[in-house]
Amino acid sequence: MASSATPPTAIRVLALHGPNLNLLGHREPHIYGTAGLDAVDAATRARAEQWGWTYESLQSNHEGVLIDRLQACLDDGTGGVLLNPAGLTHTSVSLRDTVAAVIDKVPVVEVHLSIPEAREPFRHQSYVAGVVSARVSGLGAESYLVGLEALRCLLTRT
Repeated sequence: MASSATPPTAIRVLALHGPNLNLLGHREPHIYGTAGLDAVDAATRARAEQWGWTYESLQSNHEGVLIDRLQACLDDGTGGVLLNPAGLTHTSVSLRDTVAAVIDKVPVVEVHLSIPEAREPFRHQSYVAGVVSARVSGLGAESYLVGLEALRCLLTRT
């Protein structure tokens, strides 16, 4: 996905990685791929830096940590968020409510390595899908790069 629009400069992007994403590369590689979270972050950071953006990443297995960090985006200069809620996608009304609270100020792109709707029935429901700015799934680690492109599109709209 290429864009001819010049991306805004000095954008600060936050990637929030939910529970068990620290196990990427080890956990079910036939579903999630063999790239570890460090490699995913390195590729996404490199793309962001090509545009003059800064990239911050946080992985937590604790819902409250993710919620607290997302709330902080309202006041800390974060320009956009890549959110992979992982298992919290299907369970967390609290995370959904936090996205809804920040979305008017900070675009949030929901990112998944797999296609949740193509998996077990309990994964078909995303509580955050109805409140995010965009959604990318099914491209493995590339989902993060496409999610970053989606943020770029959202931030360059006139």
